[in-house]
Amino acid sequence: MARAGLTADRLTQAAAELADEVGLENVTVSALARHFGVKDASLYSHIRNAHDLRVRLAVQCLSELADRVSEALGGRSGREALLAFAHAYRAYAHAHPGRYTATQLALDPDVASDSAADRYSELVRAILRGYDLWEPDQTDAARLLHSTFHGYVSLERAGAFHSHPRGVEASWLRALDALDALLRAWPAG
Repeated sequence: MARAGLTADRLTQAAAELADEVGLENVTVSALARHFGVKDASLYSHIRNAHDLRVRLAVQCLSELADRVSEALGGRSGREALLAFAHAYRAYAHAHPGRYTATQLALDPDVASDSAADRYSELVRAILRGYDLWEPDQTDAARLLHSTFHGYVSLERAGAFHSHPRGVEASWLRALDALDALLRAWPAG
């Protein structure tokens, strides 16, 4: 028998919390059902399947990340905006490792354009307009920023940087300085 009060939103929130506790790869319909003390079948009146749950989770986590980034960006442009975005991104990844992994899930284009993914993308583009970058350079620069932030955070979380005497934070700040310099001197297409 389903526990009263279960909704798709409540399941998605619980999946996000579970992802941070046990890793996104361990968030399953069965794990979520165990979390609520119900049978798997009880959840299917709220979500269609495991894919639906993951899509809902990715959209929620992208929305959370976009909220954090938007807050950090308030009134900033250029270098200040780049640094605020980068620090908010990294802080979210560290505070919510499972949710951060969910932000990297591929979304169908119709879901992505109707969701937080679109809002997140617009925040990146706002930073790039502050560097006077327009299409197609915006897309190239957005991919560079995402690759740099995601790569750094992923390697840092995996412990790849901790064997070197140079501090991880110092390298992060230098990488951001380099990105700022590159964006200011973006090569003409």
